[in-house]
Amino acid sequence: MGSSEEDKGLVAKALAGDRAAFGVLVERYAAQARRVARGVLGDPDDADDAAQDGFLSALVKLAQYDTRRPFGPWLMRIVANAATDRRRRRNVRQAEPLDPALVGGGPRPDAAAIRSELGARLRTALGELPERRRMAVVLFDVEGYSHAEIAGILGIPEGTVRSEVFHARRRLRTLLADWKEQAR
Repeated sequence: MGSSEEDKGLVAKALAGDRAAFGVLVERYAAQARRVARGVLGDPDDADDAAQDGFLSALVKLAQYDTRRPFGPWLMRIVANAATDRRRRRNVRQAEPLDPALVGGGPRPDAAAIRSELGARLRTALGELPERRRMAVVLFDVEGYSHAEIAGILGIPEGTVRSEVFHARRRLRTLLADWKEQAR
């Protein structure tokens, strides 16, 4: 990933009307934006759409970006908000329970199946966390942001971030513990 100074140069060019400069920023942060959106939404297609929404929103708000701060966290906050908005709209449309037939007996599944089931279980478990808690743990554990950076992204005190990550991890361990028992 490019330097913060490079990012700021690209932002300046984009604000001056250089469309390609914003394209470079989009390419640079696309994968991360998708991961953040997926952390909020679970579904990869929804996450792609939310990441796009976030980039469009960032382009519209680019003049509000404070160049004294790093660009990445500012952008990820916008992407996270776009994903949250999309999830709110989606939840209004549908509320489906998890199919109990998916967790049945049968032959020993292979490692890939276990991994994908764990992935699905983890997404479900993440989905049960309150929004701010889920975003804090995804930004910390998946994206590798520091507590201080997450505080900036979510607009909450650093101590609150630490607490949210701690409680999220504890809850996820509980939700995943019964899965480990079944997988033996």
